[in-house]
Amino acid sequence: MPDSDVRRGRSVVYNLHIHLVFVTKYRRGVLTDALLTRCEAVMRDVCAQLGGELREFNGEDDHVHLLVHYPPKLPVSALVNRLKAVSAHYLRKEFDQHVRRYLWGDHLWSPSYFAASCGGAPLTIVKEYIEQQKHPD
Repeated sequence: MPDSDVRRGRSVVYNLHIHLVFVTKYRRGVLTDALLTRCEAVMRDVCAQLGGELREFNGEDDHVHLLVHYPPKLPVSALVNRLKAVSAHYLRKEFDQHVRRYLWGDHLWSPSYFAASCGGAPLTIVKEYIEQQKHPD
Protein backbone atom coordinates (compact mmCIF):
# COMPACT_ATOMS: atom_id res chain seq x y z
CA MET A 1 0.00 0.00 0.00
CA PRO A 2 1.51 3.37 -0.98
CA ASP A 3 2.29 5.97 1.72
CA SER A 4 -0.46 8.63 1.58
CA ASP A 5 2.00 11.28 2.85
CA VAL A 6 4.24 10.87 -0.19
CA ARG A 7 3.09 13.23 -2.91
CA ARG A 8 4.18 13.52 -6.51
CA GLY A 9 4.67 16.53 -8.75
CA ARG A 10 5.92 16.82 -12.31
CA SER A 11 9.55 16.46 -11.29
CA VAL A 12 9.45 15.75 -7.57
CA VAL A 13 8.38 13.16 -5.04
CA TYR A 14 8.07 14.66 -1.57
CA ASN A 15 6.87 14.25 2.00
CA LEU A 16 7.39 17.55 3.84
CA HIS A 17 5.91 18.37 7.23
CA ILE A 18 6.58 21.40 9.39
CA HIS A 19 5.66 22.18 12.98
CA LEU A 20 4.85 25.89 13.38
CA VAL A 21 4.17 27.91 16.52
CA PHE A 22 2.73 31.43 16.38
CA VAL A 23 2.56 33.59 19.50
CA THR A 24 0.13 36.45 19.97
CA LYS A 25 1.53 39.99 20.01
CA TYR A 26 3.01 40.80 23.42
CA ARG A 27 2.04 37.23 24.40
CA ARG A 28 -1.41 38.55 25.34
CA GLY A 29 -3.96 35.89 26.26
CA VAL A 30 -6.44 36.92 23.58
CA LEU A 31 -7.32 33.51 22.13
CA THR A 32 -10.55 31.86 23.30
CA ASP A 33 -12.14 28.58 22.28
CA ALA A 34 -14.23 30.38 19.65
CA LEU A 35 -11.20 32.25 18.26
CA LEU A 36 -9.15 29.04 18.12
CA THR A 37 -11.95 27.21 16.33
CA ARG A 38 -12.23 29.97 13.72
CA CYS A 39 -8.44 30.28 13.46
CA GLU A 40 -8.15 26.57 12.66
CA ALA A 41 -10.78 26.84 9.93
CA VAL A 42 -9.08 29.86 8.34
CA MET A 43 -5.63 28.27 8.51
CA ARG A 44 -6.97 25.01 7.06
CA ASP A 45 -8.34 26.98 4.08
CA VAL A 46 -5.08 28.89 3.61
CA CYS A 47 -3.04 25.68 3.60
CA ALA A 48 -5.37 24.12 1.01
CA GLN A 49 -5.17 27.21 -1.22
CA LEU A 50 -1.36 26.96 -1.12
CA GLY A 51 -1.36 23.25 -2.02
CA GLY A 52 -0.77 22.02 1.50
CA GLU A 53 -2.79 20.46 4.28
CA LEU A 54 -3.20 21.43 7.91
CA ARG A 55 -2.79 18.06 9.64
CA GLU A 56 -3.03 19.15 13.28
CA PHE A 57 -3.97 22.35 15.08
CA ASN A 58 -4.25 23.32 18.73
CA GLY A 59 -3.49 26.24 20.96
CA GLU A 60 -3.80 28.05 24.24
CA ASP A 61 -4.75 31.62 25.05
CA ASP A 62 -1.47 33.09 23.76
CA HIS A 63 -0.18 30.74 21.04
CA VAL A 64 -1.08 28.12 18.42
CA HIS A 65 0.65 24.97 17.15
CA LEU A 66 0.24 23.72 13.58
CA LEU A 67 1.45 20.63 11.76
CA VAL A 68 1.40 21.35 8.03
CA HIS A 69 2.08 19.04 5.09
CA TYR A 70 3.33 21.34 2.33
CA PRO A 71 4.74 21.19 -1.23
CA PRO A 72 8.44 21.91 -1.94
CA LYS A 73 7.58 24.86 -4.21
CA LEU A 74 6.14 26.72 -1.19
CA PRO A 75 8.74 28.61 0.86
CA VAL A 76 8.14 28.26 4.60
CA SER A 77 8.33 32.04 5.02
CA ALA A 78 5.55 32.51 2.43
CA LEU A 79 3.41 29.89 4.19
CA VAL A 80 3.93 31.58 7.56
CA ASN A 81 3.25 35.08 6.22
CA ARG A 82 0.01 33.99 4.54
CA LEU A 83 -1.22 32.01 7.56
CA LYS A 84 -0.59 34.91 9.93
CA ALA A 85 -1.93 37.65 7.65
CA VAL A 86 -5.15 35.91 6.64
CA SER A 87 -5.94 34.60 10.12
CA ALA A 88 -5.26 38.01 11.71
CA HIS A 89 -7.52 39.69 9.15
CA TYR A 90 -10.50 37.40 9.81
CA LEU A 91 -10.06 37.08 13.58
CA ARG A 92 -9.72 40.84 14.08
CA LYS A 93 -12.71 41.46 11.80
CA GLU A 94 -15.00 38.82 13.31
CA PHE A 95 -13.98 39.21 16.98
CA ASP A 96 -13.15 42.92 16.93
CA GLN A 97 -14.52 43.91 20.35
CA HIS A 98 -12.81 41.01 22.12
CA VAL A 99 -9.45 41.42 20.37
CA ARG A 100 -9.36 45.19 21.03
CA ARG A 101 -9.48 44.56 24.79
CA TYR A 102 -6.08 42.87 24.50
CA LEU A 103 -4.39 44.37 21.44
CA TRP A 104 -4.31 47.61 19.49
CA GLY A 105 -3.24 48.41 15.96
CA ASP A 106 -3.54 45.90 13.14
CA HIS A 107 -1.48 43.07 14.63
CA LEU A 108 -2.61 39.83 16.20
CA TRP A 109 0.57 37.75 15.96
CA SER A 110 4.11 38.45 17.09
CA PRO A 111 6.39 38.95 14.08
CA SER A 112 8.51 35.96 15.14
CA TYR A 113 7.62 32.27 14.86
CA PHE A 114 8.98 28.79 15.55
CA ALA A 115 9.43 26.31 12.71
CA ALA A 116 10.78 22.77 12.84
CA SER A 117 10.89 20.18 10.10
CA CYS A 118 9.49 16.86 11.23
CA GLY A 119 8.64 13.38 10.07
CA GLY A 120 10.74 10.75 8.42
CA ALA A 121 13.75 9.03 9.93
CA PRO A 122 15.73 10.58 12.78
CA LEU A 123 18.74 12.64 11.65
CA THR A 124 21.19 10.07 13.00
CA ILE A 125 19.68 7.40 10.74
CA VAL A 126 19.73 9.67 7.68
CA LYS A 127 23.33 10.66 8.39
CA GLU A 128 24.34 7.02 8.75
CA TYR A 129 22.53 6.10 5.52
CA ILE A 130 24.36 8.84 3.59
CA GLU A 131 27.72 7.88 5.11
CA GLN A 132 27.21 4.26 3.97
CA GLN A 133 26.69 5.14 0.31
CA LYS A 134 29.30 3.53 -1.94
CA HIS A 135 31.58 6.16 -3.43
CA PRO A 136 32.74 5.03 -6.90
CA ASP A 137 36.40 4.04 -7.23
